[in-house]
Amino acid sequence: MPTGGVRRIVYLGTPEMAVAPLRALVDAGVEVALVVTRADKRRGRGSALSPSPVKALALELGLPVSHELDDATKVGAALGVVVAYGRIIPLTVLSQLPMINVHFSLLPRWRGAAPVERALLAGDDETGICIMRVEEGLDTGVVYDRAVVPIHQHHTLSSLRGDLVNASIAPLLRAVTNGCGHGEVQQGEVTHAAKIDPSELRIDWSSSARQIVALTRLEAAWFMHAEKRVRLLAAQVASPVTDQSVLRGATGGTVRQVRADGVVVACGDGAVLITSVQPAGKNPMSAAAWANGARLGVSAQTASLA
Repeated sequence: MPTGGVRRIVYLGTPEMAVAPLRALVDAGVEVALVVTRADKRRGRGSALSPSPVKALALELGLPVSHELDDATKVGAALGVVVAYGRIIPLTVLSQLPMINVHFSLLPRWRGAAPVERALLAGDDETGICIMRVEEGLDTGVVYDRAVVPIHQHHTLSSLRGDLVNASIAPLLRAVTNGCGHGEVQQGEVTHAAKIDPSELRIDWSSSARQIVALTRLEAAWFMHAEKRVRLLAAQVASPVTDQSVLRGATGGTVRQVRADGVVVACGDGAVLITSVQPAGKNPMSAAAWANGARLGVSAQTASLA
């Protein structure tokens, strides 16, 4: 690892989260000798290939781009900077080019592919970013700098990611332009942030209200109604339910009330109030408007969501 600041780096990143750090490094005068990103892929309908968000910015800035990881070792850079690249860096590359990574959690909590998602699902009060050394183990390297970011009730996956990216800029620039120092070995309980499996995004109405609400914050939760998928965009714990008798004997997923402010659905430990949904093929809408169109009010307390 370089003992002081460096001026020539390779940048490895792929999604939107990695765009702002790349721009900040270029604006700070750091020479980006090469940008390594994932290959172009089809996004949405049609057969045309689209570049990753990082590649799009690199091309805009006139930076050389490669999809081959081995090319990172061939441009005479002093340091590799990794931000949400999406691939494990093998030891054969790390032995030739030392690298630091912007990891979006407070290590050693939430090592792995989905640290922001897992922090939201767990109901954590805070998370943060770590500037860490990349080594062969998964997110096990020493930490050079960190920043704490509180998690608020209004945070969604997108908004929390945005706050984390903003918090990462200053520590990343310090590490690259001033040097990383010796770093600190990670201390504390290790937890792992496995990639979110698509099956986890389907609402399990036998879960607790808190778990269901937390899942909606990932912006991809869904349930079935009338054999069609409905995205659950926003919900809250339905507490208090004015008339507790509407919950008596209700199984999870049973619609118990259709109100002006949303739809009350029974769950494992009470009820959730669905406030915003997006039916398949339609625009986002209030849960009340959706319920009216689906005639849930007519069958309230007998309709069920799967």
